[in-house]
Amino acid sequence: MKLVGITGSIGCGKTTLANIINDLGYCVFDIDSWVRSIYYNKIFLSKLGKLFPNSVINGVADKRYLRNIVFSDNNKLKQLENLIYPFLNRKIRYTISKYARKNYICFLDAALLFEKGWSKYCDVIILADVDYETQKQRVMKRDNISAEDFDKINDIQIKNSDKKFLCDIVIDTNKKKNLLKAELIKLIENIGIL
Repeated sequence: MKLVGITGSIGCGKTTLANIINDLGYCVFDIDSWVRSIYYNKIFLSKLGKLFPNSVINGVADKRYLRNIVFSDNNKLKQLENLIYPFLNRKIRYTISKYARKNYICFLDAALLFEKGWSKYCDVIILADVDYETQKQRVMKRDNISAEDFDKINDIQIKNSDKKFLCDIVIDTNKKKNLLKAELIKLIENIGIL
C-alpha cells in the first residue's frame, strides 16, 4: 500500500480534495469522521462529562460549548486531546496494518497530519492551500463563527506557509471542482508510478 497524506489548515480545501478522491473510488481514511464517531461512544462521553462538567447533556456532547472552553485555554485543549488522540493513534496503526500488504493507493485525510506526527506513515503528502482571506471567509461562513473564533482555531495549527516546506505536492484549491478533479487524476496516476 502507498499511503498519501492530505493535509491543510482549516478552510484550505483539504476535505474537498478528499471528497473528490473518494468519488474517484479510492480509499480515504477520514480522521474527522473518526473523531465524530468518538462523540457517540458512551465511555468517551462519560470521561468527557467528568473532565468538562456541563459538556454532556442527556448523553450528547455540546461541541460548541467545548470549543469555547478548549480554544480559550491551552491546558483544557490538551486535556481534550489526551482523551481523543490515543484512540486515533490506535485506529491509524490498525488501519495501516490492515491495508499494508494490499496493492492500493490509500489516502489519509488529516488536518493535523504534522502536528500529531502522522506524516511518518505517509509515502507522499499533499497540501491543500488557499490564500488566508479566502480561508478565513470559508470557515466563518461554513461554521457560522466570528473572525476571533477562526483565529483561535487556526492558531493551533501549523500555518500552511510553513507546511509547504514539509509537503511533496501543493494544490491551490481556489478553483472549480472539475479543474481540481482533473489535477488530482493526473497526480494520482503519477503517484502510482512512483
